[in-house]
Amino acid sequence: MNPVTVITGGSRGIGAATARRLAAEGHHVAIGYRRDHDAAAQVVADIRAHGRHAVAVPADTCDPDQVQSLFDAAADLGPLTGLVNNAGVTSPVGPFTDLRADHLRRVVDVNLIGYVLCAQQAARRLTTGGAIVNISSAAATLGSPGEYIHYAAVKAATDTLTIGLAKELAPRGIRVNAVAPGIIRTDIHADSGVPDRADTAVGRIPLGRAGEPDEVAGAIAWLLGPDATYTTGAVLRVSGGL
Repeated sequence: MNPVTVITGGSRGIGAATARRLAAEGHHVAIGYRRDHDAAAQVVADIRAHGRHAVAVPADTCDPDQVQSLFDAAADLGPLTGLVNNAGVTSPVGPFTDLRADHLRRVVDVNLIGYVLCAQQAARRLTTGGAIVNISSAAATLGSPGEYIHYAAVKAATDTLTIGLAKELAPRGIRVNAVAPGIIRTDIHADSGVPDRADTAVGRIPLGRAGEPDEVAGAIAWLLGPDATYTTGAVLRVSGGL
């Protein structure tokens, strides 16, 4: 039986790369996305090109009803085996003192409350051998001063969520881990007002370059796969040395 994995934020960046990687490894995939219907449709087409089943569901992960609808749609593909909690947002880069309350709330809502709601649905539906991978960030330990401290703080909460949930679900044979990317070449930087950040930040990355979404997807696929059956509660850093 093929694994069935839900990926939030699956129409672009790390989420899209992960969907394609998992399809190549035999997964049927349900992707959640916010608004880019064309991009989501292309990811679904790519998954089906591997001979796998796929569905794309527009879903705001901050809304419990929409989250449930995403997981209900995934159930049509078969019994759920995995979740990649990936949907995330930043806010404009800048000093902490300039942070707006609405930007703060949006970052907390999507990157923490959304993760909790999706993990809750997954925990209710997963059976023995299932796995959750939360996408954290190297920012959780670096703090992101002068950029987005609040985002870093929320990603630190992602790590705590991962560790606590791993311990709670371990007796059911469900594994929970996180991947903490560093600076990856995706359009999240444009959303934060610094579209060239992947290039301008190269000087602080020990490996001397930004990462690619496929490099993060490989780590996610490993944590969902059979070689990671004794790995839970881990935060796997994919950050080029940051």
